[in-house]
Amino acid sequence: MPGNPPKTRTIKVDMLTRVEGEGALHVTVRNQQVEDVQLRIFEPPRFFEEFLRGRHAREVPDFVARICGICPVAYQMSAVHALEPIFQVGIPDAIRRLRRLLYCAEWIESHALHMYLLHAPDFLGYESGMDMARHHPDLVKRGLRIKKAGNALLACLGGRSVHPVSVTLGGFSRVPLPRELQALADELRWARDAALETLRWVAGFDFPGPEQDYTFVALQSSVEYPMNEGLIASNRGLSIPASAFEERFHERQVPHSHALQCTLDGASYLAGPLARLHLNVDRLPPLAKQALDATGLRLPFRRASLSIVARAVEVVFALDEAVRFIEAYTPPSMPAVPVTIKEGVGMAATEAPRGLLYHRYLVGHDGTIREAKIVPPTSQNQLRIEDDLRTYLPHVLHLPTSKIAQGCERLIRSYDPCISCATHFLKLHLHRSESSALVRTHRHYP
Repeated sequence: MPGNPPKTRTIKVDMLTRVEGEGALHVTVRNQQVEDVQLRIFEPPRFFEEFLRGRHAREVPDFVARICGICPVAYQMSAVHALEPIFQVGIPDAIRRLRRLLYCAEWIESHALHMYLLHAPDFLGYESGMDMARHHPDLVKRGLRIKKAGNALLACLGGRSVHPVSVTLGGFSRVPLPRELQALADELRWARDAALETLRWVAGFDFPGPEQDYTFVALQSSVEYPMNEGLIASNRGLSIPASAFEERFHERQVPHSHALQCTLDGASYLAGPLARLHLNVDRLPPLAKQALDATGLRLPFRRASLSIVARAVEVVFALDEAVRFIEAYTPPSMPAVPVTIKEGVGMAATEAPRGLLYHRYLVGHDGTIREAKIVPPTSQNQLRIEDDLRTYLPHVLHLPTSKIAQGCERLIRSYDPCISCATHFLKLHLHRSESSALVRTHRHYP
């Protein structure tokens, strides 16, 4: 009746697992039109860039390893690759390949965790990895065993599987003996076969969501599937060295998020496994390329939900590369080359499991860090996630609020943003009226 207050609905979803970090999603819909989308990230500031100021350059690899418990290698590799050119360090190929093997270990354990415990439950209709494990224990055991194989390789090379300690400027503090790596070979061969099964499994999922015309950004190498090295490239013609990153990529602070949003020439872009696969599919070795072809899925992948397939391909690749490396391994003549500290500026980008990771350091004449800049994958993907949601929401506004929330959360999980080890909780409040609707989701953490 005229004069009555607008009809309001309030719906609460009290538990969201498998998405990390403190955050919220606010969506405003008026007259069935999406007016605003805000991915609010409330991660407390951690000040790592400030922590590094005044520390000696030799300390940086150990410091940055503490940024992430799942992806410490990515931060260490970006750091040493940024610092070593300042000191005119030439890295022998044997050490370079060991660093690549260390990155393989991280991709294996990180991707296996995300696929099996964080993302696959969405496709199979489970609320959590634990719920899925009750119905599919053998699947979850397979995923955990693959992850364990990656962790064992990481510990062998890095000294331990969480926050490894062996990475140094110039190489490693210690390199493994052949027998130490050979002891892992059989399990890695099993994991490689299991990864092929994983790829066949996830390729059979249904992949929801509207198609998107993504700008993909990743490293691109002329000779190999990129991890530590390559030009920063896109499917729109971008091809620049890491030293030019800040000329094209710019971070901005937005009122609704503690995390900076990074843009390419002012627009969103997608970093991560989907981008790497699209820009480097012809660099995959034969086993991974043949396994992808056998799925019947064809690039381009234009849905974020297909990222689970790209991750599965990368696990096959990383395990295959690890096995081939171990079979031919000869230790370098020395674990690290000498490093003479000098002043200067150095930049580098490597490929963390979740995407491009950029570091820049200004080193003073005494070897201390005067300035540090770190741009992680999550800040680069944040605006792209909001753009995905803007495209997705008009297709689901007719659904109950709980279904809208589930769909939004599922899309966000496709990006695997910024893992933490906590269980996360979400409360969703939806207010609808004939003229306007406000969807608000809040995550609360114990």
